[in-house]
Amino acid sequence: MADPLLIIEDEIFLGREMRRFFEKEGWEVFWAERIADAETWLMEGLRPLVTLADLNLPDGNSLDLLERMRQRGLAGEWVFLTAYGSVPDSVRALRLGAYDFVEKPCEMERLAMVVRSGGRAARAQRRVADDTKQQSRRFGPEAFLGTSPAAQRVREILQRLAQVPYNALIISGETGTGKGLAARILHYSGMRRDGPMVELNCAALPRELLESELFGYEPGAFTGASSRHQGLVEQANGGSLFLDEISEMDLDLQAKLLKIIEDKTLRRLGGDRNISVDVRFLAATNRDLDALVTGGRFRADLFHRLSVVRLDLPALRERKEDLEVLVPHFVAEFNAHAGKRVRHIPSAVWKVLQDYDWPGNVRELRNVIERGVLFSEGEDLPLEWLQLPGLASSHCPAPTACPLENKQQLILPLDGSMDLDSMEKEILSRVLQLTDHNVTQAARILGTTRETLRYRIRKYGLREGESS
Repeated sequence: MADPLLIIEDEIFLGREMRRFFEKEGWEVFWAERIADAETWLMEGLRPLVTLADLNLPDGNSLDLLERMRQRGLAGEWVFLTAYGSVPDSVRALRLGAYDFVEKPCEMERLAMVVRSGGRAARAQRRVADDTKQQSRRFGPEAFLGTSPAAQRVREILQRLAQVPYNALIISGETGTGKGLAARILHYSGMRRDGPMVELNCAALPRELLESELFGYEPGAFTGASSRHQGLVEQANGGSLFLDEISEMDLDLQAKLLKIIEDKTLRRLGGDRNISVDVRFLAATNRDLDALVTGGRFRADLFHRLSVVRLDLPALRERKEDLEVLVPHFVAEFNAHAGKRVRHIPSAVWKVLQDYDWPGNVRELRNVIERGVLFSEGEDLPLEWLQLPGLASSHCPAPTACPLENKQQLILPLDGSMDLDSMEKEILSRVLQLTDHNVTQAARILGTTRETLRYRIRKYGLREGESS
């Protein structure tokens, strides 16, 4: 389907020539001789990928039309044609987001190159807008699942925060309680949903790299800085910056971050000017920031600036009734990903899930359900693949202690006594024993191909049976 191109041009011969040319280029061309006609089409639903407009027309200036369309939130790139332009017009066009200016007269090939480039930029904008809409639907407050009073309370707070302006917020909670999910909900359901969502784990980078990634740098700022780099704060301009594990940030970087939050300006490393930024800071931590402040390991001024709004996420052990919502949700998710058909959760499985304390919270639950679904062979979620500590202790503590007669069960220790290769070798060995070394059947159980399985059999020096 051809992309729509709107031409606004009062010169009849030029308008006809451009229409014929761009129709041959594959565009669906709409030509208006007056601003009023173009505005009528736009108000009636025309959504051109690119608008090619003469700057000055008998019934007005095209920049006025662009401004009205931007106020209505209509996207698309605009290219202006002008035989004479002024500096104020140029400044205004840039402020309104015009894509380019082209002076008359202009060769059609050059004009086509500008329009094609504007089309690519507009398609990219549409993809971003579509992705934002999809993420907004995916990350509404209802994405925080659960029927418990604690979960309902979190959703109520998320809904309220979506309706109010704030510059900074702290999300606290144990590891795996959903702090990243809460941050995405806050962004995509809030007032900044159309802006970028940038994420950074402060514990994942050393101090020097964290500083340059956050604040950016100019060429020559340090050894290896050969070009300008826009930091994550700048990249999040107009949107949200999610700083996970903010308690791991050095004190001097905390001071710089506080200045940016307060002044809404930053200076790149090696830079000599301040850059204005408009960013919402979402900070998360699994540690007690009050205690860190008391111990001098976190700046009190930054803590108080961030904690104007606080969101505390409950541990899963405090809302175990939510397992009845979370478990089927994760089962359905991994059924879709792995092409499995788990439909039933046996009562024995429910008992184990309810009795377990879930130190890793929802993240641990998700991983456990993923493993169970991946290794399922029918419609029941298998008990033996939950491999929770309480379940393991009630059976055999290590693979060598498990009787081979219990063919549907394999328990692997997570105490460091086996490395990953040893675990994989043990799994392959057990499945080969279970299938009487039938490689085809073993590959089917493990969800892999015979060629991959044969490679791993050779890798670990296992015996491949005759029946394959």
